[in-house]
This record gives sequence, C-alpha cells and structure tokens, in this order.
Amino acid sequence: MTEHVRLTAWVRVQGVGFRWFTRARALEIGGLSGFALNLDDGRVQVVAEGPRARCEQLLDWLRDGDTPGAVTGVTEIWDTPRGGYESFAIR
Repeated sequence: MTEHVRLTAWVRVQGVGFRWFTRARALEIGGLSGFALNLDDGRVQVVAEGPRARCEQLLDWLRDGDTPGAVTGVTEIWDTPRGGYESFAIR
C-alpha cells in the first residue's frame, strides 16, 4: 500500500517563474495535488499531497533540480493529507 502524505515546503528563491515551473514539475511527476504561492517575505510556499515517493521527488527537485532562479534554502514539514485540491495550482 502506498503511503499518501502532505508536504509543505518553504523555498527561498530569487528568480521569476518559480511557481509556474514548480507546477509544471508537479504535473510532470504526476499524482500530486496542491499549490505554489508567493509569500510576502519573498519565499514560495509549496504544498503537495500524494504518494510519499512522488512528494519526495518534488522536494528533491526543489532542493537540487534545474529550477529557475537561485534557490538558497528549503524548509519542509510532513503531515497527513487534508485533501481539497483537485489539481496542482498557482496561487
């Protein structure tokens, strides 16, 4: 049985298009729902729900992938899924 989880990550990034590329990567991985949101302090909040392995794949990309801009830090927490997302959105 595949464990489903909720990943919340806060990404310090300088660059444009990060939310769009995050959504595109989540859709490419598949099986994820959630969102990417710009925060007032300059970070991007990423919430992804789905199979743990796919959330880990997204987190690896956020940390080390070919992301737009310069990622200077990622902090994450794991939780149980809450649901309520139909797809992966940009907010």
